[in-house]
Amino acid sequence: MIRRGHLEMPELAYRDPKFMESLTARPLRILAEYLDPLKRLRQANVGDTIVMFGSARIQPRDRALKDLDKVKRLARGRRNGEWRMKISAARSIVNMSRYYEEARELSHRITSWALTLGTDPKRFVICSGGGPGIMEAANRGAAEAGGSSIGLSIQLPHEQWPNSYISPELNFCFHYFFMRKLWFAQMAKALIVFPGGFGTMDELWEMLTLLQTGKLSSHHLILIYGRQYWDKVLNWRHMVRTGTISEREYKLLRFSDNVDDAFEQIRSDLEEHHLALDDEWDHR
Repeated sequence: MIRRGHLEMPELAYRDPKFMESLTARPLRILAEYLDPLKRLRQANVGDTIVMFGSARIQPRDRALKDLDKVKRLARGRRNGEWRMKISAARSIVNMSRYYEEARELSHRITSWALTLGTDPKRFVICSGGGPGIMEAANRGAAEAGGSSIGLSIQLPHEQWPNSYISPELNFCFHYFFMRKLWFAQMAKALIVFPGGFGTMDELWEMLTLLQTGKLSSHHLILIYGRQYWDKVLNWRHMVRTGTISEREYKLLRFSDNVDDAFEQIRSDLEEHHLALDDEWDHR
């Protein structure tokens, strides 16, 4: 009879990085991206959210002006076509910076009002995609008002750090886009869409489709901010005229071009439909 020596105790499967990062363990990773935010949002006593989307490339006004001055200095004596294009691009960034400042102000206004509703639970907490640009402006305005805010960052091939204005206990990072989108939608009572590119439009269409198909409450507000930008990018009325959407579906959208009007639309809608806390998200 051959007596074998004691084998080394194998690692528990859930503590084995190789297994946890494998294709087999994908369902566990997906579940973790649901359960971790669920636990942490409950611990932070977050009742519901207001989601703000927009371009990561829009800069605060002071930074945009500084960059324009730098380009102008570098261009002195070199006014060829390349530098004229660089100056034009820098001026465009300055023009777009108004949306950073207005997102920051709107977030501040919403948070200041929400804080008057108490913190047990915290109502209408600002939630962004966690990155720079409009996302930073949203978190920044909430922080400057003395409130909490959420950042739902995404793991990307090119590193994108979460902005510094997110409440540390509400700073999340996702691998799966669909789990990140779930948490955008799960607790939101309103979506505010500032000028943006592919990512912003992706989130907008996702929310509109959920609303159109009844997967979101019919009282879920979608506010398009900045018609000067959006009406050049998307011809909403043409979609109605050609029958690809109905007039009723078009009216799912609200529009605004200034902070005062946007805030009044949001506050009146929330007061009418959502002051009584709906905690269905806890039980789905």
